[in-house]
Amino acid sequence: MRVLVRRCWGCRPAGGGPDARPSPQWRVLAGVCASSGGEDGRDVRVREKPPWRVLFFGTDQFAREALRALHAARENKEEELIEKLEVVTVPSPSPKGPPVKQYAVQSQLPVYEWPDVGSGDYDVGVVASFGRLLSEALILKFPYGILNVHPSCLPRWRGPAPIIHTVLHGDTVTGVTIMQIRPKRFDVGPILKQETVPVPPKSTAKELEAVLSRLGANMLISVLKNLPESLSNGRPQPTEGVTHAPKISAGTSCINWEEQTSEQIFRLYRAIGNIIPLQTLWMDNTVKLLELVEVNSSVLTDPKLTGQPVIPGSVIYHKQSQILLVCCKDGWIGVRSVMLKKTLTATDFYNGYLHPWYQKDSQAQPNQCRFQTLRLPAKKKQENKIVAMQQCIK
Repeated sequence: MRVLVRRCWGCRPAGGGPDARPSPQWRVLAGVCASSGGEDGRDVRVREKPPWRVLFFGTDQFAREALRALHAARENKEEELIEKLEVVTVPSPSPKGPPVKQYAVQSQLPVYEWPDVGSGDYDVGVVASFGRLLSEALILKFPYGILNVHPSCLPRWRGPAPIIHTVLHGDTVTGVTIMQIRPKRFDVGPILKQETVPVPPKSTAKELEAVLSRLGANMLISVLKNLPESLSNGRPQPTEGVTHAPKISAGTSCINWEEQTSEQIFRLYRAIGNIIPLQTLWMDNTVKLLELVEVNSSVLTDPKLTGQPVIPGSVIYHKQSQILLVCCKDGWIGVRSVMLKKTLTATDFYNGYLHPWYQKDSQAQPNQCRFQTLRLPAKKKQENKIVAMQQCIK
């Protein structure tokens, strides 16, 4: 069997001085059971089969599911798949740390905080929603390299927020890719395993994350059961169909009523609504739209909507359904609750803000009392960068 064991330095060129550095190359070795002379001068033993010693890198709920599967495999003494499991996570403003750290502490797994990665010996690394570019020197510490559990069908949606962009762009099919990490660039390594699933209609990014996290965890265990064979059968990513899934900024949450259709607004809501509420501007006040609903066709025939001039951003309170109706590029969306100074139902917003405004001018039209696009200052956009669910949501 041909097995990709490690990235090794090629022979030193003839005549090279003591400081001359050789060029790296990927070496495929057959029948290797040990290699001597590691970077630190120790004898490095390379296992040909499980149980593996694993160092896991992760942060969010998606990564937590992969860690849970690895931990369950380590606890299963009959299967003998995982012998050693340790965890690396990132600093967090939360005292408890990110979900991966919480799980590791609860499960009494050794935890390191990036950039500390410990000093033990491992066979393979596993990354899920980590959000840090791993150096070549770190990758070289693992005889079988580092695997990445990525929630998309690479090369579509490379980057830190693939699930968010899957929902945001209305993809009907997605999946999970197990790939081997390469240094210097995110999500470009060879594909070891890839499976597709349909995107459930109207699912949120959070709901889709739950589906893909379970799929990814199962796929990871499958790859580890046949790790040498999986590595030798890895295939390069296609050069066509490459798309990128950058981090989402607070500016993305600002609705442009003149340019966005109702479908685009609902996709945006399902993609990022649980991370940052959609935002708009009303009478120089920022309004956060907390709960959006689709508008029933019977509501759209109401003479109140059809009998007066409206433009994108126009807001009308529909008493029967107790929602705010907001006009967008191609129709209407419903809003059930908002946040101004505090959380308000649509009825509260009408009684406290819309109705008093109309009382001041009984001749006012909805197009005079409308939501407008909120323009965030560039600095604020930068300060409010948001990582998909993490990251993945990586």
